[in-house]
Amino acid sequence: MRFPGVIVIVNLPPGAPPEAGPSEGTVINHVGFLVPNVQDAVAKWKAAGVPVLPGNNGRLDQAYVNTPDGLRVEVLEDKDQKVPIKFHHVHFFVPEDQITKIQTWYGKNFGAKPGMRGTNQAADVPGANLTFSKTDQPTVPTKGRILDHIGFDVIDIEAAAQRFKENGIAIDRGIETSASGTKLLFIHDPWGTNIEVNQRPKPM
Repeated sequence: MRFPGVIVIVNLPPGAPPEAGPSEGTVINHVGFLVPNVQDAVAKWKAAGVPVLPGNNGRLDQAYVNTPDGLRVEVLEDKDQKVPIKFHHVHFFVPEDQITKIQTWYGKNFGAKPGMRGTNQAADVPGANLTFSKTDQPTVPTKGRILDHIGFDVIDIEAAAQRFKENGIAIDRGIETSASGTKLLFIHDPWGTNIEVNQRPKPM
């Protein structure tokens, strides 16, 4: 499924359990999308039978949807937006003393530009924001959960692989080439996020 800013791939690998755990409780608590009017979107979803949770502290420009298989989705409002819905952010939950470290890690390895999103430390990559919040609860890795991994596109995957190795990052799956000609590899961050890295023959 393609949305502005993101591709969502729905897949059940051979041998995988029929039900994975939810995103909540992993290092990636949820993902976020933007709509022009949250309350209009909520009304449409409720009419279609989609359970919608209210925003925090009574906010009307925010809502949450938990999919039947456990993916937590935050919905925020951008009144100037020209498309019905687009991707906005990936929200990581880590211990408080790890927030600056994870922000720095994504900057060093993926060129994410550090900044703030509201009161949260964050980092931006083209098409998405990475937001980092504190949690006092233990988290588990994403691999095998309903949100198994996130992905980044790079221009030169061999150069990226070399950079990862120089930075002490293990390559979980070496460079492979898919039937479509996309080169890909897998790594994971120190907090348990499974990450796919792609070099596409036709960059999006």
